[in-house]
Amino acid sequence: MDITAAVVRELGGPFVLEQVTLSDPADDEIVVEIAGVGLCHTDLAARDGHLPFPLPGVFGHEGSGVVVEVGRAVTKVAPGDKVGLTFDSCGLCPQCRTGEPAYCRQFMALNFGGARPDGSSALHLDGTALGSGFFGQSSFATHAIAHERNVVKVPDDAPLSLLGPLGCGVQTGAGAVLNSLDCQPGSSLLVLGGGSVGLSAVLAAAVRELATVVVVEPEATRRELALSLGATHVVDPAAGPLSEQVRAVVPDGVDHAIDTTGMVPVLEQAMASLGQRSKLGIIGVPADPAAALPVNLIQAQVLGVTVTGIVEGDSDPDVFIPHLLDLHRSGRFPFDKLITTKPFSEINEAVAAQQRGEAVKIVLVHA
Repeated sequence: MDITAAVVRELGGPFVLEQVTLSDPADDEIVVEIAGVGLCHTDLAARDGHLPFPLPGVFGHEGSGVVVEVGRAVTKVAPGDKVGLTFDSCGLCPQCRTGEPAYCRQFMALNFGGARPDGSSALHLDGTALGSGFFGQSSFATHAIAHERNVVKVPDDAPLSLLGPLGCGVQTGAGAVLNSLDCQPGSSLLVLGGGSVGLSAVLAAAVRELATVVVVEPEATRRELALSLGATHVVDPAAGPLSEQVRAVVPDGVDHAIDTTGMVPVLEQAMASLGQRSKLGIIGVPADPAAALPVNLIQAQVLGVTVTGIVEGDSDPDVFIPHLLDLHRSGRFPFDKLITTKPFSEINEAVAAQQRGEAVKIVLVHA
């Protein structure tokens, strides 16, 4: 099948719309016509070489759309089904078997390998194999090949073109609160970064009825949005030492903190903002893959601090994405307030706009 895809030819290069060939689905594969695809920081981190992926290649991992063809072994979905796409997992390792697919032993190979298990690519340009299967989909395109493990069937009334971010950024932020840290009603939460992941955490904190939610964000418009979504306090990091500002709100320190920035100085300030028996969740991808967080051992022991890495909000997408859609349907999880739509053809303009802070989460839609 000939499709249009946004191809990146070199590290840090632009997205170039090209006519490429999408192979027929293998027995266990699913072809999805993409209605919309979120633009995520992880796409750009991989494009810029901070995460491994072969180039030239096609990124995109927050897709949604309609199934148009399935392989002979596929039973989960059928042509015509509406689906959201998410990360891929093997389904066989101990983590997958216990409902923790975000920690699949094959996560890196399946999501960043750029090829099928047999080494073939699902995408070709002028006969040359492209890096494909990014997060099991490569959905910066009009069509993508996915798998049963990374498609989630959604109801007909779901906002199809908008729900792609539930597959990564939104489920990561919301899952950090509801799953990873399991924040309890009445507790306090510090959210570092008011992007789509951080603000999804704010939405989840409102669902869980936390008493205090402090968002640290340099952009004034995002601080205002955070307050409208359920944050009780916002902090401008330029206004003074972050930990002092946080402790002015919660003198004894916060119960939970979530970092979406991947910046070591910010994480150090987060550590200084924690209270007894508190938990710090690390989500943000650092620009420097070798970045490390120095931890004061006495402070960690005296406070009983837990520092945990978080992938995809510790979610099982088949369970968690329908849960978020149910909350959205009831008006309790308005993730659409985070989204700005732009035509897929304007992908480079969308990247620039998101990097300038003009939008929290851009979803590229097909006409």
